Amino acid sequence: MAGSDYLPAVLAPPRHRPSALDFDRSSYWLRRLLPVLRLRAQPPAPRPAASVRAAKRLNRAAGVLATSVLADSAVEHYRGAFHNPAMVLPLLSSALSLGVSAHGVADPRHEAHRVRDGVYALAAVTGIVGTGFHIYNVFKRPGGFTWENLFYSAPLGAPMALLLSGATGFLAERVRENQPGNLPRIAGLPAGRVVAAATGAGLIGTVAEAGLLHFRGAYHNPFMFAPVTIPPVTAALMGGVAVGRAAEPRRKTRWWLRLTALLGFAGAGFHIYGVSRNMGGWRNWSQNLLNGPPIPAPPSFTGLALAGLAALGLLEEHPDD
Repeated sequence: MAGSDYLPAVLAPPRHRPSALDFDRSSYWLRRLLPVLRLRAQPPAPRPAASVRAAKRLNRAAGVLATSVLADSAVEHYRGAFHNPAMVLPLLSSALSLGVSAHGVADPRHEAHRVRDGVYALAAVTGIVGTGFHIYNVFKRPGGFTWENLFYSAPLGAPMALLLSGATGFLAERVRENQPGNLPRIAGLPAGRVVAAATGAGLIGTVAEAGLLHFRGAYHNPFMFAPVTIPPVTAALMGGVAVGRAAEPRRKTRWWLRLTALLGFAGAGFHIYGVSRNMGGWRNWSQNLLNGPPIPAPPSFTGLALAGLAALGLLEEHPDD
């Protein structure tokens, strides 16, 4: 009996007494695994509401437009020697618009911001007043409203880019203040349709300005037809978005918007090449930069295309039909 009790004890594996080294090893691996387990246990960060995402996209679009205006007006008004003290206002207004746009892109809140609203309103008013000054500049020249004066006086459409920046930012704040889960609205209308209509109208105005200046250049480069052919198609598609079914797939419209956004960067590249073609090239940059094609102007198409993409996002996430 005693032998039978002894036999299992002999065959059983010897018990391992934990040593201090074993405790050190286990505590080491425990310290290594705890951060991983803690990260896995954390719930994923919640996605911002559709209205906030669209508002950030619109803030980004307003910032791109403000950057274009800031650089363009700085060059053009420097060429005009700032003979009118009011020529400083577009630089200040566009710089402020750029700053509040960056603030809006980083803001996760659902309510509109009073400072951003005020700056965007100031940008829109400055754009309207600037358009008035440019119209006056055309009419005060000998001959008044003639093709030559339209070509070589202050560009009529340039201040409208600042108006578009302010209007886009204002729409961003109106979209942002909608409560999560509700259909985003602006003045009682679906926000996606309002932004789509504003984008189409802005594209038409920008095309008119580009068409006038490229007509002055006699379209000597075939690529000069791109700003007067691609954006009008995009504007027509955005008009269809504004009045069509919200739930309809918009793959073609999205691709045209992306092409229009790319056109803005490509246009800046072509304008850089246009500056280099002048006598002296970039070695004579101080003169050619002022007299060559405006490098900062084409990215206005990019800003408007970003606003159009924000409109599509609103309609896809909040269809109203």
